[in-house]
Amino acid sequence: MTIALVAHDTKKELMIQFCIAYCQILSHHHLIATSTTGRLVAEATGLNIQRFLPGGHGGDQQIISRIACDEVDMLLFFRDPISAKPTEPNEMNLLRICDVHNIPVATNIATAEVLIHGLENGDLDWRTILNPQNH
Repeated sequence: MTIALVAHDTKKELMIQFCIAYCQILSHHHLIATSTTGRLVAEATGLNIQRFLPGGHGGDQQIISRIACDEVDMLLFFRDPISAKPTEPNEMNLLRICDVHNIPVATNIATAEVLIHGLENGDLDWRTILNPQNH
């Protein structure tokens, strides 16, 4: 499956720690990410990650377009719910397009762990049936 990784600056370390903890599971999937998040996770884990532009420079939009084309199966989006950001409209578009295309989304560590365990247990295999051309 293709898993998109996005993290706000204040959540990048949490994304790194999450990916270190679940490196074995993630290594069996195609990972895509915004530039800095992808670089930091790859450096910490050795995972192969396809990187796009930084989030504020269009990386979010690149991931949105992949989701719209049914090329993403899961989004792990560690967001900072406290600090207001100028990119919030893009974030809402990202979440909206996931809802339109039935993409499982985690916006925090708790839901990310539920999704990663579901992935490991085969609970998300319905994605491969829904979009067989991507798998």
